[in-house]
Amino acid sequence: MKDYLVRAMSKDGYVKAVGICSTGIAERARQIHNTTPTATAALGRALTAASIMGNMQKVENGSLTLQFKGGGPIGTVLAVSDAKGNVRGYVDNPHVELLEKYAGKLDVGAAVGTDGMLTVIRDLQMKEPYIGSVALVSGEIADDITAYFAQSEQTPTACGLGVLVDRDRTVKVSGGYLVQLLPGAPDDVINKLEIGIMNAGAVTKMLDGGMTPEQMIAAVMEHFEVEFFESEEVCYQCYCSRDRVEKTLISLGKQELQEIIDDGETIHVNCQFCDADYAFTTDQIQEILNTL
Repeated sequence: MKDYLVRAMSKDGYVKAVGICSTGIAERARQIHNTTPTATAALGRALTAASIMGNMQKVENGSLTLQFKGGGPIGTVLAVSDAKGNVRGYVDNPHVELLEKYAGKLDVGAAVGTDGMLTVIRDLQMKEPYIGSVALVSGEIADDITAYFAQSEQTPTACGLGVLVDRDRTVKVSGGYLVQLLPGAPDDVINKLEIGIMNAGAVTKMLDGGMTPEQMIAAVMEHFEVEFFESEEVCYQCYCSRDRVEKTLISLGKQELQEIIDDGETIHVNCQFCDADYAFTTDQIQEILNTL
């Protein structure tokens, strides 16, 4: 199954939802960063959430950043999405040791920690980006996304995320959903939704059973008539380039560039989001310096 997300709404107009399959995204992130299973799960969940939320903005050339800093051994978990839902990200410590709540259940919360904040940065192509922060609830990512919407945007939200890591450490399945109540939703809508979420169960179980994003949403919203809208393919995508790296080198200033030249060694600039490596010889650094 290709990675894609799909949007939906209840026909009564009280609930909207997005479902996503992100297996390829999580696996690509694992390959790039050589993550251990716990880090794979944490980063995969964050990328999945960022893809959903980035796509929800529907602002051309906009972007969304999720930053989880909980004081745990994994360090910062960062995920960035473009307006379509294509994502990139990293964790400070991709080689965090295996942490399990019990056999077979990765303890992402313990890796991320709860002594810190989730920061959401929305670049809506205005003068200043919107920045919202909330205290981490569990470090499990989905709970923290739910808390963010409730506290920072006053939108009742249910978020389910899951990454199932196989025995060979590759990503077997990854995906999730985000369901939100729209203004005016009566109490019985909330009750029906809570029952549907409980009955649907864990995201990884649904995906591992072969369910599509549409089927996940249908399961969560089993007590509603659901109308599905457009689906959109998404992927792990980095926007780094040699030109962007050159601009970064220019920002170092004449003195630091001259020091690099004096060292006489080719320098390598590695992208923190992907496995790209940009090499610059001393002659190339000199050419950059000559433009200043």
